[in-house]
Amino acid sequence: MQTRSMTGFGKAKINIKNKQIIAEVKSVNSKQLDLGLRLPLSLRDKEAEFRNLIAEIAERGKVDFSIYFDGESSERKMILNKQLASNYYKELTLFAKDVKADSSNLLAMIMNLPDVFKQEISVADDDEIKKVKSLIQSALNEFNAFRKSEGLTLGKELEKRIQLILGLLKKVEQADGKRIKLIKERIRKELHDIISKEKIDQNRFEEELIYYVEKMDITEEKVRLKTHCDYFLNTLNEKSSGRKLGFISQEIGREINTIGSKANDAAIQKMVVQMKDELEKIKEQLMNVL
Repeated sequence: MQTRSMTGFGKAKINIKNKQIIAEVKSVNSKQLDLGLRLPLSLRDKEAEFRNLIAEIAERGKVDFSIYFDGESSERKMILNKQLASNYYKELTLFAKDVKADSSNLLAMIMNLPDVFKQEISVADDDEIKKVKSLIQSALNEFNAFRKSEGLTLGKELEKRIQLILGLLKKVEQADGKRIKLIKERIRKELHDIISKEKIDQNRFEEELIYYVEKMDITEEKVRLKTHCDYFLNTLNEKSSGRKLGFISQEIGREINTIGSKANDAAIQKMVVQMKDELEKIKEQLMNVL
């Protein structure tokens, strides 16, 4: 069974030049791929390349992927612009003297002025980029394994629900044989209660009865429902089958509804309600199938 869940999680770590870099990915269900990617400044120029790598594995779902340094500040180095700070100090000291203001806290104030400190951002070299790609792949491998594990549980649950529908279909088939006979007998009785037997044209009556019974025949619907259920079970073994399973479930629902509307039988109607209940559970689970 190759069913995979859209819910997933993966995490990997690597040390590069005495810095620990962490990659973390998590996802929940979504109709399309909605990828959010957070990168350190030193890797921003590789965002498009990393997005393509992640999207190829993730395929679908709301995916959040983060790459960060342990402690978050490892890539940042603050540099004091000594010349600018010195100029600020000289000008402010003179100004404080002119206005006879206290200049004892000038240094602390200067440290907060624009451009006194600037952040030096290191740029990742080719070797680091190669290692980061390997890190991303490791996180994605764990992420994919999580999805497969969740998907296996989902697949078993979906298979169980389809088998329950097939079991109910067998009961419908058993009840259907008796249903047609009972309908014919009921129509005859009700007609005879209104009109005397001698006044009924038996040939015409049989023709009308056949026409009426054909309108209530559910043989084709039973066959199609069985076919759709079998196809659903086979599709569970296909990769990335979520959308396809959704379409098949719609067809299953259409046949169940038609059986319910044509059956005109309390016992079969009860089984149809049970089938619909199982199908709703299937549709709910399918929202999380990749």
